[in-house]
Order: sequence, then structure tokens, then C-alpha cells
Amino acid sequence: MPTWIKICGTTSIEDALASIEAGANALGFIFAPSRRRISPKQAREIANRLPGNVERVGVFVNESAEVIRATVEQAGLTAVQLHGEETPEFIAGLFAPQPGGHRVRVIKTILANDNFAANWNLFRQNHQLVDSILIDSGSGSGKTFDWHAAHALIADHGLRFIIAGGLDPEDVGAAIQKFSPWGVDVVSGVEQAPGRKDPEKLKLFVNAVRKAEQQ
Repeated sequence: MPTWIKICGTTSIEDALASIEAGANALGFIFAPSRRRISPKQAREIANRLPGNVERVGVFVNESAEVIRATVEQAGLTAVQLHGEETPEFIAGLFAPQPGGHRVRVIKTILANDNFAANWNLFRQNHQLVDSILIDSGSGSGKTFDWHAAHALIADHGLRFIIAGGLDPEDVGAAIQKFSPWGVDVVSGVEQAPGRKDPEKLKLFVNAVRKAEQQ
């Protein structure tokens, strides 16, 4: 199965279309404090012009359930990425079942810090509440985490997880070979400047992912 690729920090339709042309499966829209933050209205304007098979992921940090649900509706999101200290109990009550089986996917970020092992085990025990776990070094840090230490913890995990944190066209292949993740997530590694994507870097990133899969 091809590695799922999410290009995060999307702020314009031009960048969104460039990401899709490069081969992205999902686009991320940041609704938390960030240089790449946009409004639900702006995200909706971009989402309305995207192909139906491209996932639209909203990134939230310790936001209320009410605001998350309202933003999902306003922006036309298909998934949310919870990047803060959200608990299993919070996630369990976030979305009610939808008619026809439609549901908003939930990605839970776990930071590779001193609490990584405890948080990983917590969500491993509550894996049915989330669609995937995203492992990151920190909010917008643009730095990689300790891959060796993380790999030792999540080996034989049985969970669908995404690698993020400091990825770029030069190191994403090594990350895939190290972890064999379900997906990868990139922001600064494919930018010209914060919130502005580099079309060439986008293509190089996706190509590096596909090349690593073949190896």
C-alpha cells in the first residue's frame, strides 16, 4: 500500500493545487496559533476547489469540542488532527455517529518528548478512538526527533501511524525505511517561506517517498 502523504500548513489555493499535482493524498489546514494559521472561511474556499479524493485535515491544539465541530462544518473538513493534550475521553465524545456511516477521521499527535512512552501506551490501549497516531517532535519545530529511541518503543506496534517532524526531500526516504509508517507529514521541508510552498520541493518530497517504498 502506498505511503499516505499529507502536506500541512496550506494557506492558498495555489499551494493546494501544487501539492496535489505533486502527488499529495491530504492537505492540512492549521487552526491553532501559527504563522500558517488560516480561518475556516479561507479553508472552505480552498476545499471547494479540491478533488473529492483529497483529504482535508484541520489541525487543532487544545481546542474545545464545540469549536472543532463548528470548524469541521464551516471548512468542509474530512479529518481532524489533535495536536495538543487531548485525552481519550475528550476524543470519545468529539463526534457523534453520522447518517450513512460518514465520519470525520481523527489523527492524534503524540510528541516524542519525555512523556512519549506514557502517551504512546495510553493511545495504544485506546486505539479504537483514533484512525492514526502522528509522531512529531513539536508544534512547528521543523526538527526531527530521536528516531532510534522512538523505533524501539513502537516496534511491533500494530497501529497505523504517521511520521512527522523535520521531514524534507533529503531525509523522508530514510524515515520510511526506518519506520515503514502508514503515512508521512511535512510542513517546513517543502516551503519557500512559512506558509508558502515550493513546487519543486513538493515534487522532490513525493518522489523521495515513492522511491523509498520501492527499496
